[in-house]
Amino acid sequence: MTRGRPIAFSPDQATSAAMRVFWQYGFEAASTRDLLEAMSISRSSLYQAFGNKEQLFLESLRRYREALLARLQRRLDTAPSAMSCLETLFGDTADEAGSERAALGCLIFNSATELGQRGDPPAEHARESLAAINAFFQRAVLQAQAEGDIALERDTEALAGYLTMGMAGLRTLLKSGADARQARQSVDLLLETLKRPPPDG
Repeated sequence: MTRGRPIAFSPDQATSAAMRVFWQYGFEAASTRDLLEAMSISRSSLYQAFGNKEQLFLESLRRYREALLARLQRRLDTAPSAMSCLETLFGDTADEAGSERAALGCLIFNSATELGQRGDPPAEHARESLAAINAFFQRAVLQAQAEGDIALERDTEALAGYLTMGMAGLRTLLKSGADARQARQSVDLLLETLKRPPPDG
């Protein structure tokens, strides 16, 4: 039995390079040529290692999601409180205004917006990634409630969705060129609403 030629490049490095291309251009606009140039591999090597562009995107999005969620969880685990974690997370994001990072946005939010409600694997994985971010925020809200910083009567799922929507909106503002003052004002309002007591019932 004849084996295929061994892969003579680092799949990890190649995937990281591809992730950057998808992050910058989006799934549809990222051409195979763009990907091959960034990954420094041949077309045959791409097909051998990843299958096709769609499979490469799924792997890139998976890698991005896992790295992001690991960073978020570390922040939550090491912060003095869940509320302080949320405050610094949104504050640090706002402070990225005007940077190259801000101009890229978030690969997950970018992909969810681009791919919408399509029924193909890229869209499904984008929605799963969005749900994973929402699940992180729900854990943070539950912890903040246990620590007494958010009222227990507040709807945990609703607040998690509010934070997910807030981060998506903040990333969109930054990507469109909002300055640090605008971003900080939005963050202050978001956090103020988060800590607001429930209405009298």
